[in-house]
Amino acid sequence: MLKNLSHSRRILMLSLATGLPGLFAALLFVWWSDLVMSVKWGVSLLLAGVTFTFVSIICQAVLTPLRTLSSQLAALREGDFSIKARGARPDDPLGQVREELNGLTEYLREQRLSAIEASALLRKVMEEIEVAVFTFDHRKRLRLTNRAGERLLGRPLNRLQGIGAGDLGLAECLAEESIQVREMSFPGGTGRWDIRHSEFRQDGLPHRLLVLADLSRALRDEERLAWRRLLRVLGHELNNSLAPIKSISGSLSAIFSRDPLPDDWKEDAQNGLQVINSRTAALSRFMEAYSRLARLPQPRMKSVEIGGLIRRAAGLETRMAVIVTPGPQQMITADGDQLEQVLINLIKNAVDASLETQGSVNVKWQIVSDRIEIQIEDEGSGLGDTANLFVPFFTTKPGGSGIGLVLSRQIAEAHNGRLTLENRKEGSGCIARLSLPLAL
Repeated sequence: MLKNLSHSRRILMLSLATGLPGLFAALLFVWWSDLVMSVKWGVSLLLAGVTFTFVSIICQAVLTPLRTLSSQLAALREGDFSIKARGARPDDPLGQVREELNGLTEYLREQRLSAIEASALLRKVMEEIEVAVFTFDHRKRLRLTNRAGERLLGRPLNRLQGIGAGDLGLAECLAEESIQVREMSFPGGTGRWDIRHSEFRQDGLPHRLLVLADLSRALRDEERLAWRRLLRVLGHELNNSLAPIKSISGSLSAIFSRDPLPDDWKEDAQNGLQVINSRTAALSRFMEAYSRLARLPQPRMKSVEIGGLIRRAAGLETRMAVIVTPGPQQMITADGDQLEQVLINLIKNAVDASLETQGSVNVKWQIVSDRIEIQIEDEGSGLGDTANLFVPFFTTKPGGSGIGLVLSRQIAEAHNGRLTLENRKEGSGCIARLSLPLAL
């Protein structure tokens, strides 16, 4: 029967059940005694009053803290963290509850403050970045965007909310792959855009996050920088060849304009033509190297055993014995011919550096996670200017073309790999590291 009553009524009933038997026993003792009637009534009323007073005190002692805790929990639900329970004592069960609740209140207050600060920072970042960010609900209607998005669509957010992605010209961005680059035109700009979108859930419903980054400016800057570098290299090489050709051709023209011709005109003409032929041949080799760099074919992937490939490339070097440290036998998916060319270039550079110092060259490989790393160590004088290592046609070797490392890096990147060069930490020389995935 007590289960159907409220908690306060159960406490009241239990308190009465505790006090009433003693009250009845006391009343029986009083009324069976020889006291006068007025005394019996007075004692009976006193006993009843004391009993019901203590019952009320017990109910208040049990229910009042619960009401206080309920009020504090209701305040927490409303986000009010200023209310704290008093009388929190670690040696009292009720005090422990109050202490834990106060600790929870303080923790939630700190979390709320951190969340507010993080949200404010996020809003500030979203407002300041130049990337357009859009969120759409499950019906593909715009819910939120930042300033860049407003500028891109040419309208403020209050005039954009609730409009469908199709009406905004963004439906194609949400329908295709999650990462894409394409040419698009919007009221706020036209160009090439990096488009990314993903799904998240809010209130149990799927929503879409769309991010558009304008690549046009960055691509134009990189294009201008590439043209400047290319023109600087081409201009340098052309001037190196055309300047002596112009000078010698002018000298020969002056010789042939004399009448009569000098006695040694044949020797001068032959020497001048040899220089012109040498410089034109060098210019031809330069243009051929540039063509090779620009026409690198796509790799033809197949299974390649890396150990045999390394040993074969090292065996082609005849100027010194290249040390090949045995490594794990591992098959990788790659273009064997292109990788062999990379290894030949790197080993040749290492041998060139080590010959100057009478050092040695060591080639080894190991598996690191899901990649294989090939290291080519030399004992040369090390790297001086690392900033120009991968600049096309830059070389410090006499007669070098300056495309070996550039071509090698292009091949490595075509295999989703990396090529890096750095000076050795122990001893002289440098280390070339070629990192390749085990499978594409």
